Amino acid sequence: MAYFDTQDSLYDLAWSEANENQVITACGDGSIKLFDISLSQFPVRNWQEHGREVYSVHWNLVSKDTFVSSSWDGTIKLWSPERPDSILTLPTHSCTYSSAFSPHSPSIISSVSSDSHLRLFDLRTPASASNHLTSLIPIHGAPLTSTPAAPIGSNRSTFPPSECLTHDWNKYRSTIIATAGVDQIIRIFDIRNPRAGPVALLQGHDYAVRKLAWSPHLSDTLLSASYDMTCRVWTDGTMGNAPGQGRELGRMNRHTEFVTGVDWCLFGSEGWCASTAWDERLLVWDVRSVMGA
Repeated sequence: MAYFDTQDSLYDLAWSEANENQVITACGDGSIKLFDISLSQFPVRNWQEHGREVYSVHWNLVSKDTFVSSSWDGTIKLWSPERPDSILTLPTHSCTYSSAFSPHSPSIISSVSSDSHLRLFDLRTPASASNHLTSLIPIHGAPLTSTPAAPIGSNRSTFPPSECLTHDWNKYRSTIIATAGVDQIIRIFDIRNPRAGPVALLQGHDYAVRKLAWSPHLSDTLLSASYDMTCRVWTDGTMGNAPGQGRELGRMNRHTEFVTGVDWCLFGSEGWCASTAWDERLLVWDVRSVMGA
């Protein structure tokens, strides 16, 4: 076991995809630190470019040689662990809570922010005036048409904008992204049609949703962690006969404070996951034990 002391709060971390001993951390003082668990307690590299708290870090799962960070300063930065300075800065002009590389492409970066928008950047495009921005999707939009496949929200033109705190790419369907945040609603988007609004809405949480994680085993299943002290497992409805008819499959309510993180185990039995909360506990549990409960 190894542990490291830092001078400020840590908002996120990500294991290196290139070195099994290295982990990057997102710090409250605006820095990003790279630790190596096989070496001493000091970080092997420290970057200090963000002007405010760094809220997320995410490794490139395809090329494995870069990572991104997002900050309350309204920027996303692209980094290499081998370089002392950032490679690229992408402006969002709003507090950016979550950024990530697509698990299907080494060049596509997504983000969600306080302005209630999902942004997509393609690093293969010319920078020009758009700074690689290829899509700006309003998260608060409702489905544009009323159909049996998407009845939820179809009787209203929009929802009030609210801060989006988390998002995740589907591991099997390369154009599907889930988002969630302060308004408690989980939304599923198909980025092939950015103007169509969400293809599914998943409602049930009582407070803000802090973290989402699509299953690495099932294409229609995702986990959520919320300030209502629960983790919930959902289906987006695509495995059944009624696309868009997503629903809650079960919930885990053993935490006693805000739940801030949840993720799946990639190895062994496909139902295992872990969650963490302000109650200062890490809980490891089996999703299958709460489904239908």
